[in-house]
Order: sequence, then structure tokens, then C-alpha cells
Amino acid sequence: MKAAQVARASARIDLDRYVPGYLTWISNKLSGGASQAYLTAFGTGIETWRLLVLLAIERTLSAQHACRVIGMDKASASRAFKRMQSDGLITIGLDVNDGRLRLASITAKGQALHDEIRELALERERALLSPLSPKEREALLDLLRRLHDNLPAVEEATRRYLHQRHPQAQRKRVNRLGANKGQL
Repeated sequence: MKAAQVARASARIDLDRYVPGYLTWISNKLSGGASQAYLTAFGTGIETWRLLVLLAIERTLSAQHACRVIGMDKASASRAFKRMQSDGLITIGLDVNDGRLRLASITAKGQALHDEIRELALERERALLSPLSPKEREALLDLLRRLHDNLPAVEEATRRYLHQRHPQAQRKRVNRLGANKGQL
């Protein structure tokens, strides 16, 4: 093996400094704990809660819009909407402007469940942020917003990297995302 290959093979990600790792770990642990608490106390999981939050704000939305806003995959959102409809938390109807688009609307029962869970969600947020001062909390929110707004640049960097170093993987990724074949 050449020296450059050995150096690359022995290089490791420093997990104490790897930001995507921390974001993932925090998110996974928060979601897991919340889901368990919501299932135990309210009989509903984290996906339903995330959609209820969005519906409580927007009142009516499509699965596609929910996916764009909260990053949920379309299949999960569709399954969650079906469960929520059967539980009486939402109604689903057609958009008056586009008869093909299905829209979910929160019901009184859905709003009541949202209001119950909201108190626990806010308590969990208070506990999470308790080590931070008010100024640090604002700085954290600012940083998180900036990172969120930068996600398109991350996807573009990924696309460029794959195009340059792994063109076959790039084509598979584009196809999996539903884009036209051959499009980069």
C-alpha cells in the first residue's frame, strides 16, 4: 500500500469535534425519549407529534409540505396522516384549487392532543437548555438557524463530490431522489 493510502486508511473522524455526529446523537436521543414519553402518556408517537405541531400552526397542509418543512420522508408522513385520520386527529380533503392535492386539517381532538403534549415538549426543551444562559440560548438558536439555512449548500457539496469522485453513485442518488435520469 502506498504511503498516501495508508495515511487515508488510518485517518479517523474525531468524534469529540464532529458536529454532524453531535447533531445526530442529540436528535436521536431527544426523539427516542420524547417518543417513549408520548406513547406512554398520550398513546401517540413522535411522528404524529411533529405533524400536530405543524398543523396547529398552519391548520391545513399537504404531506409534501410537511416533508419539506420537517424533513420527514413522504412515506412516513403519508402513513402518519392515515393513522391520524383514523384516530380522528385530522380530516383529509382535496385542495379546492388543485383537486389532485390532498390536504390534512387538524380537528378539535387533534388540537386537544397537541395542547396536552405541548406542555411536556416545552418541559423537555426547558430541561435540555437549562445549562445555557438566556444569551447562550439565543446564540444557539441563531447558529442552528444558520446551519439549517445552509443545508442546500451541503447537498450541493455532496452532489459535486459524488460527481467528481463517484459518478456512478451520483446517478443512483439522483434516480433515487426522483430526478430525471442523467440529470446532475
